[in-house]
Amino acid sequence: MPDQAERTCAPPFVHGAETLPWGVTVDAYNAEIRAGHGFLGDQASNRAFKAILDHWRAKLQDADEDPLGETPTDAISRGQLDRMLAEGDWEAGGLVHGVVEEFAQSLAEVAGRLLDEPAWHGTECVVVGGGMRASRVGELAIGRASMLLKGDDGRAVDLVPIRHDPDEAGLVGGAHLVPPEALSGFDGVLCVDIGGTNMRAGVVLPELDEAPDLSAARVWASEVWRHAKEKPGREAAVGRLIDMLRGLAGKAEEHGLRLAPFVGVGCPGRINGAGCIERGGQNLPGDWEGSRFSLPRSVREGLPRIGGRDTAVVVHNDAVVQGLSQAPWMRGVRHWAVLTIGTGLGNASFTNRDGG
Repeated sequence: MPDQAERTCAPPFVHGAETLPWGVTVDAYNAEIRAGHGFLGDQASNRAFKAILDHWRAKLQDADEDPLGETPTDAISRGQLDRMLAEGDWEAGGLVHGVVEEFAQSLAEVAGRLLDEPAWHGTECVVVGGGMRASRVGELAIGRASMLLKGDDGRAVDLVPIRHDPDEAGLVGGAHLVPPEALSGFDGVLCVDIGGTNMRAGVVLPELDEAPDLSAARVWASEVWRHAKEKPGREAAVGRLIDMLRGLAGKAEEHGLRLAPFVGVGCPGRINGAGCIERGGQNLPGDWEGSRFSLPRSVREGLPRIGGRDTAVVVHNDAVVQGLSQAPWMRGVRHWAVLTIGTGLGNASFTNRDGG
């Protein structure tokens, strides 16, 4: 016999669902295409970008001409690369341009392979999110990859940077997991974005009075934890997440905000109807995969009530959720998709049920 929270999460509150509120259907996500000894997506991740940079730095170091000196590649931020591009000398700028070009070619190849997947046929626009989108270097890579797709492959598909700040897109997208009627009458909703490096929780204000399609939704308050540095076990990580949610709920109450009794969660991997991660959770802290661990159940147990009401938790893939933040601006197309460049490369494709 399911408990009250599980009954609350009955359809349309289905974890990893295909048919989502706000007129969007998920055609496919978390595609794992083999390429050589690994997966195709590994060629267009943050790790891949750093590997390309490291490769070219090694060549320059042999000639004692590395503009980045002795700083380890992993310690170099995209902000530093942006400054080199804008303010560095001609060789420093050339290094960054070369890395961007090589990465853009990989990104275009990955996007092209995904566009050949049956679920991606007819895609008109691919939104690119993740941490790289927050930098000028990342935007240039996205723009160059878009040109390569059109010029070399002749595909009539645009690659565009995600509209929201990448640190907030995964949180804003979480509000799209909750139907309009469930948000009506409330000021905000708790949302979570779990990645292979960071874990974010925030209060999202839907602002339905201003824009009933969630295009005005924004993050009111958030907290981020870089779990990759601390390398906690699963229970410690979930405990930290619950502490973040409790703190944010308390802050919202102090400011007189009425929170809807829901938590929208984006998490890496293939999510089944019970909210368990079937596969793809290898970058998470500890063992999150398998039927023995239910993230929504753990969150409900740690935060059983919000505003005096039983909490419902809805979980979907993090790339899906980040992509949903772009949904209000995709109404002009029928088929669209998202790529998220992070620790790995997330992917999802969508259809607008209203026909665009």
